[in-house]
Amino acid sequence: MLTTSTRLRIQEILIRLSLGKEVTLEERIYINKYAMKNQNVSSWLRKASLIQRKRPVSNQLDELLDGLDLCSEEPHSTYNQDRDDIGEWFSGAPSWVRRS
Repeated sequence: MLTTSTRLRIQEILIRLSLGKEVTLEERIYINKYAMKNQNVSSWLRKASLIQRKRPVSNQLDELLDGLDLCSEEPHSTYNQDRDDIGEWFSGAPSWVRRS
């Protein structure tokens, strides 16, 4: 669980990141530390990255998928069934997507 001051600091950094403003390496490390442990921070980071890339939402299906937050942090990350193991590919997914 995040303290109020930690949450506000994280959100301030993510707002700057989403706007394409300067974010220091120390701030990126700070964000990633929390993103690895907290699913909400991980989701915020993905959303900030999407906003930074300014990916336009072209239809209602894209809007739904963005709202479900199923996207990858890597813009060119795709599953290749001939080369990738499906279990490893989902290893960074939220806990509700992973195998139980």
